[in-house]
Amino acid sequence: MTAPAERIMLEISGTEALWLLEGAGTGRLVHLRREQAMVRPACHTLDHGRLIVRAPVQPLTVLSRTALTYHCEDVQHPAGVGWTVTAHGPAAPITDPDEAAHYRRTLLGWAHGPHDTLLRLTPQSITGFRLVRPRNATTEGPR
Repeated sequence: MTAPAERIMLEISGTEALWLLEGAGTGRLVHLRREQAMVRPACHTLDHGRLIVRAPVQPLTVLSRTALTYHCEDVQHPAGVGWTVTAHGPAAPITDPDEAAHYRRTLLGWAHGPHDTLLRLTPQSITGFRLVRPRNATTEGPR
């Protein structure tokens, strides 16, 4: 006999996932290096459907990949409720000096110099989940 789950994950629509992603501001950039997952703190903004990411990674490390993954969440502990969103797609460096200067002013970074990378990620897939507690019949009251 198993105890009922104290928390459940509910899949959300892509529109809601984008809305949550847009309001978050920080997350993690995930990429493979020598077949090992590397996770780096990052900040982001959505601009015309593309995710602009500033992360402390070596540009050649992430740009040699065909696609990157970006993840953000807002989970309140210890309750374990909140949400999680993951976006995956191809990324390219931001090379225009004026555009790069704009994003360096508006997105705070963790490192400066050669490891301070600005990327434009085009999400091809976005998944999201709400993390909730199941409704308890004894606390719901009459319907």
